Amino acid sequence: MKRTSPKITGTAKNLRKNLTDTERLLWKHLRARQLEGIKFRRQEPIGKFIVDFVSLEKQIVIEVDGGQHSVNEQKDRERDKWLRNEGFKVLRFWNNEVLENIDGVLEVIRKNCLSPSP
Repeated sequence: MKRTSPKITGTAKNLRKNLTDTERLLWKHLRARQLEGIKFRRQEPIGKFIVDFVSLEKQIVIEVDGGQHSVNEQKDRERDKWLRNEGFKVLRFWNNEVLENIDGVLEVIRKNCLSPSP
C-alpha cells in the first residue's frame, strides 16, 4: 500500500472530529470492537483516499453516502475499483438506510465480515 500524504492525514483527522450524524450513528455500533470483536477505524486514509470506515483485519471498507454521491458516481466507481484492486471489499450504504434501518445495515456488515474472503 502506498504511503499517505501529510495533507490527506490532516484531512482525515479533521473528518474524524466532524462526523456526520449518519456516520456518528454507525460509528456508535462499530467502535470498540462491538461488532463480532472486529476492529474498525473511521475516516482512515488508504492510498490517496479517505474511507468512512475500514476493518484492516477483514479488508472491508464501509462507505456511507449522502445525496452528493449520486452526482459523483463515476468517481465512486473508480475509487471502489482501486480499493478492490488493493484487496478491499467495499460496502456502500445510503444515509437513509443507516438512519432508518441500522439493524439491517449492521447485519449486512456482519455477514460480510464473517464470510471468508474469495
